Amino acid sequence: MPKQKRILLEAHNIKNMYSGFGQFNYWLIKNLISNNEEFKFIVNAKSKSSIKEFDGQIDFQKYYSLSRYEFFRTRKKYDLWHSLNQNSKIEPRHKMPYLLTLHDVIFLEKDPIENIKKEDIEQLQRKIDRCDAIAYISNHAKQSANHYLNIPSNLHQPVIYNGNPVIASEEKIAKPIVNFNLNKPFIFCIGQFLEMKNFHSLISMLHHLKSDYQLIIAGNNDKPYKEVVQHEISKFKLEDKVYLAGKISEQEKHYYLQNCEAFVFPSLFEGFGLPPIEAMAYGKPVFLANRTSLPEIGGKYSFYWDSFDGESMATVFTNGMNTFEKQKTIYQKELRNRAQKFNWDTTAKEYIKLYSKILG
Repeated sequence: MPKQKRILLEAHNIKNMYSGFGQFNYWLIKNLISNNEEFKFIVNAKSKSSIKEFDGQIDFQKYYSLSRYEFFRTRKKYDLWHSLNQNSKIEPRHKMPYLLTLHDVIFLEKDPIENIKKEDIEQLQRKIDRCDAIAYISNHAKQSANHYLNIPSNLHQPVIYNGNPVIASEEKIAKPIVNFNLNKPFIFCIGQFLEMKNFHSLISMLHHLKSDYQLIIAGNNDKPYKEVVQHEISKFKLEDKVYLAGKISEQEKHYYLQNCEAFVFPSLFEGFGLPPIEAMAYGKPVFLANRTSLPEIGGKYSFYWDSFDGESMATVFTNGMNTFEKQKTIYQKELRNRAQKFNWDTTAKEYIKLYSKILG
């Protein structure tokens, strides 16, 4: 039996499962293991506890912050090095086949080039220069990267979509215990509280809606941007209609997805956009910014905002809800079918094919 080829998965971001990178690392590793017969995976992570679920199925290599510096890079050699996230400063000391998953180049899209740190661009370009292939999580990410960076035209650059980990629960989920009235119809949104998520625009939209909805926004809100959102809530006197839920459990997320009237996601910059797909799995009407990768992910049965003043957003929302209700059976079926197309099992198989292609 031929010796298994060894693939290093640089996945130290798995330590933060509340981040998109952490979720990507976890679900890809989980499904690589279940679909693999020919490779030996070594996962570079901060501690064994972050990957204890995979104990006995992968080898563990400890992540040290010092290994960010060239002198302290690992001397070990692998058949392939896969950098799962483009922001990693961990690199191999020796030359070896190298794959990068590039999620986005949002930092180049949203800021004037003169405001971007030169070393940030150079760091990403160095990763690209050593690549044997680059995998993108959306066509938008691929187009933007090729626009802003120097990528050889003959480099293999497949688009491999992320999967959807959410299986919609058919059983009624228990209501979370919160200091907020959950008995009224509500709209749901989730994501990190960053300016580019554009959550504050939802407050003005809510103010202009004639229907009596509440709004629940979940996600890591220990960021300065939270103050912008709170200012809008106070400005429109909507303290009794908007709930900032903070970090929530998986069960709480499923409750909100199962029981919301609609899912809203006005984010201005997304390399992929998993939350809308999670809402689609529940057959919920989905409202998205008509920006970056979101139209690619949302498809034709989602509704889109072209501008973000509260009145026009409210009009799009009201018209969209009317359209959804008139064709509810069709919309729910199509949205659920679209969510199923984003499958981690398929994603892992595509990566395994790519490993084989790189290794010849």
